[in-house]
Amino acid sequence: MRSEIKTLNYRQMNITRTHIDALNAVVTIELEKADYEPQVEKVLKSYVKNASIPGFRKGAVPMSLVKKQYGKAVLAEEVNKLLQENLNNYLTEEKLDILGNPLPKFNENFTWEDETYSFDFELGLSPEFNVDLGAAKGVVRYKITADDKMLDEQVLRIRKQYGKMSQKEEVGADDDLSGTFTNTEKGIENQARFTLDVFKDKNTAKAFIGKKVGDVVTLNTKGLFPDDHQLMEYLKVGHDDVHGLDINVDFTIESITHTEPAELDQEFFDKLFGEGNASSVDDIKARIKADAENQFESQSNQKFLNDVTEALVANTTFDLPGDFLKKWLQQAGEQPLTAAQAEEEFSRSEKGLRYQLIEGRIVAQHNLQLTFDDLKSHTAAVIRRQMAQFGQMNPSDEDVDGIVARVLSNQEEVRRLSDQVMGEKMLNLYIEKVDAKVKEVTYDQFVAATYGEH
Repeated sequence: MRSEIKTLNYRQMNITRTHIDALNAVVTIELEKADYEPQVEKVLKSYVKNASIPGFRKGAVPMSLVKKQYGKAVLAEEVNKLLQENLNNYLTEEKLDILGNPLPKFNENFTWEDETYSFDFELGLSPEFNVDLGAAKGVVRYKITADDKMLDEQVLRIRKQYGKMSQKEEVGADDDLSGTFTNTEKGIENQARFTLDVFKDKNTAKAFIGKKVGDVVTLNTKGLFPDDHQLMEYLKVGHDDVHGLDINVDFTIESITHTEPAELDQEFFDKLFGEGNASSVDDIKARIKADAENQFESQSNQKFLNDVTEALVANTTFDLPGDFLKKWLQQAGEQPLTAAQAEEEFSRSEKGLRYQLIEGRIVAQHNLQLTFDDLKSHTAAVIRRQMAQFGQMNPSDEDVDGIVARVLSNQEEVRRLSDQVMGEKMLNLYIEKVDAKVKEVTYDQFVAATYGEH
């Protein structure tokens, strides 16, 4: 067991740190009367001037009476302020990397009648470890391509978007249906619009053919869509409930719409991209492919980050001051937790804490610094992309800089954007340092790999 004593320059008081082990320590702060008495006397004098006590004029209340009535409360408050100030300064000056907050230790022998006080605070210390990015084994970095099937579907969707719509009496194979999914027992009642190719099984689609407005089609949810997560969209079922959901739902048909796709002619091409900017289906597909793969890249990058995170958490071993953290969790929230509740909360949050520590160590090991210029450049790029979506392709630097200044005056936005910039730095580091296999896949294959569903 090792102790370190440090006397702060601006206070004549002792602050001692005793290491219980590598992850736990106790800081002891000793206060002499000379440390707290001047401030206590100052506060009590202000009470003398302002106290309103029956039988005495304002400002004429005897100090002895003020001390008797308020002395203990003022002493406790001023000692507490002094403790917090000096403990915080000590932790900062000593550059102690702690987890949670210091916890005061109960002293059954403590009494305010003494003139010298000693207070102990338990600390949970951050573990010492290094992160080997080479430990992230077996990670795949996906390159998602827009295949011909997707491009054909997108061209047809756009043609329908610009096509002629008409209402129908009976359902045909290429029609759009609007209606309501219901299941009374599960409280499902959600309006939806879809085409019949949305279903996983062609026999499900056939059940709609020939049906009319007002007809009801009963469907079973198990394997209804290619991805069970689509149940969240069409039925408004929670994420935790969709996997393996096996119930019957009724779909009441409320309208049947047929859309005749727009002709693939020059007039259509000009509507999409402006006069003379496209002259063939191949031109359209090339633009769709570029836009889609640009969007896919962000999804692929996020999965890569997540997968590297999982691999590093699994392969980077270090101990945590678990007992301290559970004790801290009991007191940290608005409502105190029982020991059992704190144990459960620690189990739930331990993985996230471990990655926070790993991420912090990676940032330190690889000197990943976030500068204000980084933040400004990233914010400007985000703003330019957003403006382009609304047709402002070439905004002036002055306009963009003005918006950047307004955005960065919001502290919440600064935190959000800072996380994005650091995320990009981590991504670039992982791309460079992690030995990942690059695999080219379609979007459907990527979804299957991400969610484990086909």
